[in-house]
Amino acid sequence: MPEQSDRDPGPGSDPGSGSDPGSCRKPVHEQVVEGFGTVRVLPLDPYADAGTVHRWVSAERAAFWGMTDLTRQQVTEIYEHLTGLDTHHAFLVRKDRVPAALLQTYEPAADRVGECYDVRPGDIGVHLLLAPPGPDGHRPGWTSALLGALFSYLLPGLDRDRVVVDPDVRNVRAVDRFLRQGFERGPVVVLPEVDLPEVYLPEKRAQLAFLPRSVAFPRTS
Repeated sequence: MPEQSDRDPGPGSDPGSGSDPGSCRKPVHEQVVEGFGTVRVLPLDPYADAGTVHRWVSAERAAFWGMTDLTRQQVTEIYEHLTGLDTHHAFLVRKDRVPAALLQTYEPAADRVGECYDVRPGDIGVHLLLAPPGPDGHRPGWTSALLGALFSYLLPGLDRDRVVVDPDVRNVRAVDRFLRQGFERGPVVVLPEVDLPEVYLPEKRAQLAFLPRSVAFPRTS
């Protein structure tokens, strides 16, 4: 299901998103990034955010996310199921009130990736789908600034020691982006198929990568 997007967005605009359904939600993280803007991480509302999320995951550019063929209702049901889990969480990331990314976090020990590497205490798994490019197209440094704010939430904010990602090995752009961001390349593994009433995940050949807190925030670790 989830997979990292392979393209950098522009300024994070989402034409057609309508009103701001997240304006009344309390962010779990809010950070002003100098020269970039204000990044807010909001708990995903599977109903209020359904239009935005479905537009993103059904687009061809999100093929590695694995949801391009799903209807809006099916996407809503998946994220409604996710809200009931203690080990997996979904968030809508906004930059200056505009949808910028879909963030999912999970406990690796409670996920299929936990069968493929030695999970350490303090690990947190992440899936990230960036918003499609805005009207101004690609903006250099945009993704790096956004990821920096997200890592502030995931590592010191949640008091975690290491971020774990598992992009499809074919998603070369996503893999390269993580490596440029400071991730350490791990092994290539095969994530097993998951076939449950609530969710189906096909087998995936994935490139594991790890971002230690000591690398992302050397002065505070």
